[in-house]
Amino acid sequence: MDLLRTPDDRFENLPGYSFAPHYVHTSDAVRVHYVDEGPRDAAETVLLLHGEPSWSYLYRKMIPPLVAAGHRVIAPDLVGFGRSDKPTSRTDYTYQRHVDWTWDAVDAIGLDGMTFFGQDWGSLIGLRLVAEHPERFRRVVIGNGFLPTGDRSPGDAFLAWQKFSQETPELPVGRIVNVGCATDLSDDVIAAYDAPFPDETYKEGARQFPLLVPTSPDDPASEPNRKAWESLERFDKPFLCAFSDSDPITAGADRHLRERVPGTAGQPHATIVGGGHFLQEDKGEELAAVIADFMAATKDAAP
Repeated sequence: MDLLRTPDDRFENLPGYSFAPHYVHTSDAVRVHYVDEGPRDAAETVLLLHGEPSWSYLYRKMIPPLVAAGHRVIAPDLVGFGRSDKPTSRTDYTYQRHVDWTWDAVDAIGLDGMTFFGQDWGSLIGLRLVAEHPERFRRVVIGNGFLPTGDRSPGDAFLAWQKFSQETPELPVGRIVNVGCATDLSDDVIAAYDAPFPDETYKEGARQFPLLVPTSPDDPASEPNRKAWESLERFDKPFLCAFSDSDPITAGADRHLRERVPGTAGQPHATIVGGGHFLQEDKGEELAAVIADFMAATKDAAP
């Protein structure tokens, strides 16, 4: 597998992002970057997974308040994004490989007793990890995410995004994030989202992600995701939905989670008012407070 690695100077002086880099390697020698903030011996660890086409920069507003609440916070860059290695061939990226790469990183860091938060592809990957390793997680929070099997239409908004992602000559990552927010981002923040991608050759993972979402019942990921749902339908640890009010991509997905995951029963599910698809960017501090409060309220219920 041929890999690209974004030069370090691309990540210098990014607004609001001064976290020291940390790295582990997957079983097939791909280097994965992660942010690791807060005390290593904290009683609670929060795992934050980003989606498409963002990177751990998306969590810069959430990490400090979660650390201030006393938690260790881990925010990896998915393979193909951020400071993580970027395979150069589209065929190197599959849904299963992303699940495996991410679990390799989580396991190499040595995480256990985690609170997981995921959005967008962070949910598509993270919910697979929760389903396959439920004993390693204490609780789950999902915002603007789901675990699709291809048995129902993904909706017009997603299909339009999928078409655009494949047809545009240049994938304008920073502007895509901006369009997915309810607020307009400043030029320097848009540039920070572009930082991991010096040119189009670094974007093969970002280009491929929209094609990996199961949109038909016979998709290669459909059966593994159905199996994951069987596990999630037995997951009775605390499970919270914290969706925004302005996301056309995932609107309504929280209802399906609440109907199918036992751990959602009786939880104070939140609606983040004024948040777009990337609610971490629009309402990061508020979302971090929801997670911290949920962790405090369920500390005795989550072994």
